[in-house]
Amino acid sequence: MIEEIRKQYNREFTEGKYAAFQEELNSYTYYPADFRVCETPLFLSDSMRDKLIEAGEEITAQLQTDAFKKQCAGAIPKGLEVPNEDAHTTFLQIDYAICKDENGDFFPQLIELQGFPSLYAFQYYLPRIIRNHFSIPEGFTPYFSGMNDEKYAEMLSKVIVGESDPENVILLEIDPASQKTRIDFASTEDLIKVKSVCITKIRKRGNKLFYTENGREIPVDRIYNRVIYDELKRKEIKYDFRFTEELDVKWVGHPNWFFKISKYTLPFLKSRYVPKSFMLNELTEYPADLENYVLKPLFSFAGLGVKIDIDKKSLDEITDRENYILQHKIEYTPLIETPDEKSRVEIRMMYLWDEEPVLVNNLVRTSKGKMMGVDFNKNKVWVGSSCAFHR
Repeated sequence: MIEEIRKQYNREFTEGKYAAFQEELNSYTYYPADFRVCETPLFLSDSMRDKLIEAGEEITAQLQTDAFKKQCAGAIPKGLEVPNEDAHTTFLQIDYAICKDENGDFFPQLIELQGFPSLYAFQYYLPRIIRNHFSIPEGFTPYFSGMNDEKYAEMLSKVIVGESDPENVILLEIDPASQKTRIDFASTEDLIKVKSVCITKIRKRGNKLFYTENGREIPVDRIYNRVIYDELKRKEIKYDFRFTEELDVKWVGHPNWFFKISKYTLPFLKSRYVPKSFMLNELTEYPADLENYVLKPLFSFAGLGVKIDIDKKSLDEITDRENYILQHKIEYTPLIETPDEKSRVEIRMMYLWDEEPVLVNNLVRTSKGKMMGVDFNKNKVWVGSSCAFHR
């Protein structure tokens, strides 16, 4: 988005540099990247940086109101309420498509948001490895709010580990070694010494949880929760405790926020950066321009169940209407110059919420297909995951 930097980067790019970058990326820790990492980062203009910050400030302000607390009270499906909920989410991700407004200026539009962790540790290492192989302008950073590598790692540890011994803090996941995001789990262990543990390996004694390592049973004080409920239900995983019971453990972040800050939140938010959204079960009539809307299931991840082409008949056939929203379609603008066609951009603004929400980092996904994601970008180059640098 900064033309002179883009031209210089593309001019200096070679496949040899990219291969060396991939080699380091896939060997700096004990898991490789199981997703495509793009050949280029994004370079944010000052204007786009400021718009993204402003959009986040407007959204996070609304998430702290009594009106939001009232609105999200019904977000958790019956029977899935987890005790001892925090006053706010610990992790917040806000995803924007980069579009153009009516004046032809680049403009972020909210895609979705989640009160659930992202690749916080991987996004610490990725920019460092990019700098090892590509020329990034002096003074450019992936961080926000005055963060640097040291401050970011310190805050991440404070939020996740707190005052506990890292041995008594676990990253909880379903079969971590098989997850596509496993490089982030390994990065988390490298950065803040918290290991990933499969949910099936946890044992309950009374209201305490334990995991075993080298034949030794270790108590769990804090859970950095990476279990997605949709996957847990879909795979019918058997495990030794219930999320919904009283446990002597601190959830980081608390599972209730997975539901409360989600697509369920979109119809509540009001901002020029937020497209119109509606709960499907609350509509008495459909928008007249249905061709300009997309149907999204509330609690699925990675684009599962999203329907781009909808009509009245297909909507009328949905029986669990409380589990879907209609969102006005967003036109991603082809943005990044590449050796063939331009790629589209989605940027995730990553927050840590201690006493207040703090914008700390970002994650970028680029695409040349109809949607973001691997299935829509097969056999394409200069697409995939990366980060944005800005002044």
